Amino acid sequence: MNASRVPPARLGAYAAMAVPLAMAALPVYVHAPKLYGDDRGLALTTVGLVLLLARALDAVQDPWLGWWGDRVVSRGGSRNGFLVAAVALLGAGVLAIFHPPQGGPALLTAWLTVSLLVTYLGFSLGTINYFALGAELSDDYHERTRITAARSAAGVAGVLAAAALPDVLAGDGPASTGLSRFALLYVPLMLCFSAVTLFGVTPPARKTSTAGVPFSWRALSAPLRGVPFRWLLAVFVTSGIASAIPAALILFYVEDVLARSDLSGLFLAVYFLFGALGMPLWVKASRRLGKKGAWMLGMVMSVVAFVWAFLLGEGDALEFGIVCALSGLAYGAELAIPPSLLADVAGARDDAAEGLHFGFWQLTEKLNLALAAGFALPVLGLAGYQPGTPQPPLGNLSAMYALIPCLLKLGAIAVLWLAPLDRTVLSSSSRPGDITP
Repeated sequence: MNASRVPPARLGAYAAMAVPLAMAALPVYVHAPKLYGDDRGLALTTVGLVLLLARALDAVQDPWLGWWGDRVVSRGGSRNGFLVAAVALLGAGVLAIFHPPQGGPALLTAWLTVSLLVTYLGFSLGTINYFALGAELSDDYHERTRITAARSAAGVAGVLAAAALPDVLAGDGPASTGLSRFALLYVPLMLCFSAVTLFGVTPPARKTSTAGVPFSWRALSAPLRGVPFRWLLAVFVTSGIASAIPAALILFYVEDVLARSDLSGLFLAVYFLFGALGMPLWVKASRRLGKKGAWMLGMVMSVVAFVWAFLLGEGDALEFGIVCALSGLAYGAELAIPPSLLADVAGARDDAAEGLHFGFWQLTEKLNLALAAGFALPVLGLAGYQPGTPQPPLGNLSAMYALIPCLLKLGAIAVLWLAPLDRTVLSSSSRPGDITP
């Protein structure tokens, strides 16, 4: 690894691939269920079961994919082969999902299942090795934050593009037309942006102690025996669920509390835009306050924003726009700092298993989203909430959308305060008893 500052051109080349990776996620998560359920008439129960099965298989494979990437690198290989495979799988998967064949329920079910599995495999294979490559570019404490911030900002740009393009490409036609055209456009965009990374970033040559370690549960679970990693994972789970609950409920909140469903897209755009714009600020904050301090500051900002959101009611569009801007800034800290800390934790180990660590990270992130939706929606249902029904300020929906995440964020702040994740601790945490398998 290179401890020197990554040149801007190389940093930009590395960040480029984050754009198509982010672009693939949003349409698959948001638009595919509606396309197959509403447009093609597949039973929603069937769509839900397919999505659940595909997501379960996707989550389970992540640590193994991370271990596989580390295995290749440890033997003197490169992550570029995995990234090329990811590009091919993602391109084929996205094309297939949004170009379903004409046929009955059995054919559509099989098509959706296989397409999702291919897409998820490509996304996981690409994301894990791409993130691990970023961790390998530098072993400098602050430079890692700069790398993750650049990658995250490019990812936000990809999300914004994916949110806007299907509607723009549809024109006056149906939504399915816009999605079909988006998939056709996605493939050349994926190839172009990925080529910038593949040709613009030379992976560091490394050979670690994992070269001769055979596959086993002990080898696969090595990160979980690391004390700093367990602390970091505890913070990430608590804070991640706190962020995922509002993400699952925002459309309900905007429609039923604010009565401004017409502004949902604008609110989301403000949120992501301020997340991207705030990235340089968090890089500077991490240098002044340390990564723990900057992350805690971001979580405090999030708490302040969502307490305000709890107090809002019908017509408070401007106020909620400010909430979106503040929480978006806080979101920037979540994007830039935790992966940087993870790179520090992985780099402190004698095996430097970055891919395996990011594999567990991806698994945890997916579980956060599942747990948030699996908790928030049933609880609201039990409390009597019916989507499409106007809700009063300070009501159950506002409490679930805003107050519960605040409590979780406060818990995450407390855990982070106690966590052994300071720079001095990580730099001396390679004691065999602490972190080695």
